[in-house]
Amino acid sequence: MSVAPGTVGDVDELVERVDTHDRVLGVVSRSEAVRNSWLHRVGVVVCRDGRGRFLVHRRAERLTRFPGHYELGVGGAAGVGESYAQAAARELCEELGVRATVCSRFTFLNRAGLSPHWLGVCDAVLLPESVVPDPREVAWHGWLTEPELRRALREWTFTPDSRQIFERYRPR
Repeated sequence: MSVAPGTVGDVDELVERVDTHDRVLGVVSRSEAVRNSWLHRVGVVVCRDGRGRFLVHRRAERLTRFPGHYELGVGGAAGVGESYAQAAARELCEELGVRATVCSRFTFLNRAGLSPHWLGVCDAVLLPESVVPDPREVAWHGWLTEPELRRALREWTFTPDSRQIFERYRPR
């Protein structure tokens, strides 16, 4: 995908185009999948700390997708042959500098956002001090209790995926 000068964007990665049953149809570029509203896979991880607080972050202003929006999940498109959990773990490392075991929780067909996609939601428990965000990706991060997160979801501008994830997420 071409990116405007001075912005941070996604390299035009290859993803698996899938059907409404999450079966692989073929390999396409992510920009092609988004442009044509073709289903593809995205893996995200909901991060919590030992006290049960949720990690929330604000996307950097220079990002091409949802700049400055808040997010509950950390994630991105699953590459060819990559599971939802593998994609989520990779993105966790890239965006927050954390290597952690992620546990798959659920998948759902998400029609919110830029284009429809299958969303594989995972979770992980992190030590707050282990989080070292990449400033090109994350402008701010904080740990919110569930009531604080519920209030923030009403008052702050979140990505469409965040609301969909929270509505379906129940902690273990």
